[in-house]
Amino acid sequence: MPVGNRSLEGLFSRRSARFAIMGSVTGVQSWRTSGSMPPAPKSRPRTKPPEERREELMNAARGLFLEHGVAATTIEQITTAADVAKGTFYLHFSSKDDVRAALADQFAQDLLAKIRGAVAQRSHEDWPGKLAAWAAAGVSGYLDSIQLHDILFHGTPPTREGLVQNIVIDHLAELLQAGADAGAWSIDDARFTAIFLFSGLHGVVDAAHIKEKRINRNRLSLRLERLCLCAVGLPTD
Repeated sequence: MPVGNRSLEGLFSRRSARFAIMGSVTGVQSWRTSGSMPPAPKSRPRTKPPEERREELMNAARGLFLEHGVAATTIEQITTAADVAKGTFYLHFSSKDDVRAALADQFAQDLLAKIRGAVAQRSHEDWPGKLAAWAAAGVSGYLDSIQLHDILFHGTPPTREGLVQNIVIDHLAELLQAGADAGAWSIDDARFTAIFLFSGLHGVVDAAHIKEKRINRNRLSLRLERLCLCAVGLPTD
C-alpha cells in the first residue's frame, strides 16, 4: 500500500530519534564498562595577580642567572621557565637588565631583613650586642648568597654609588646614631662610620671567600665584631 511523503517523513524521524537514543545509551554503557568518564571541558586558566606574575618571572630569572649567568640568559628562556607569554614579560620589566636590577634590590632587602631580625633580638639597652649582631648577620647573610651577589652586582660595571648608598648602610647609620644618642658610644659622624663598617664587611667576606677553601664563619664574625666595637670606641674583651 503506498505511503504518503508525510508518513515517510514521520517514520524516518521516529527511527532517527530511536537510533540517537540508542547511541547515547550505548555510549554511556561503554564509559561505564571502561571505567572512565568522558573528558571534562577544559577550564580557562585564572589570571594571576600582577605581583605573583612578577615574582614568578624574578624567580625564573634568578635560577637561570645562577645556572647560565646573566649574559647567556635570554628573555625567551625566562618566560618559558615562568610559563608565561613573552608579552607578559614586558608588562613587568623593560629589559633583562631591569630584572637583574629588581633582583639586586630584592637581595639587599633580604639581607637587611636578616640583619634587622638579628639586631631586634638584643635587649633595648644592649648596644654593643646590637652592633655585634649586625656584624654576625651581615657575614652570614652575605656568605649564604655570595654566588647570587656576585652575579647580580659584579656582572655589570660596578658603580661607587651602590657601595656608599644602600639600605644596609642607611640602617647601620640609624643604629649608630641611636647608640650615640643613648650615650652607648661616641662617634663624630654616624654615616661616615656606617660606610666604613659596611666596606669592612664587604672586604673581609670577599677576602675570606677568595683565600679560604673552607670559611670559618664564627672566627670571621668575631673579628668583624671586634672591628665594629673598636670603630665606636668600645672595648673588645
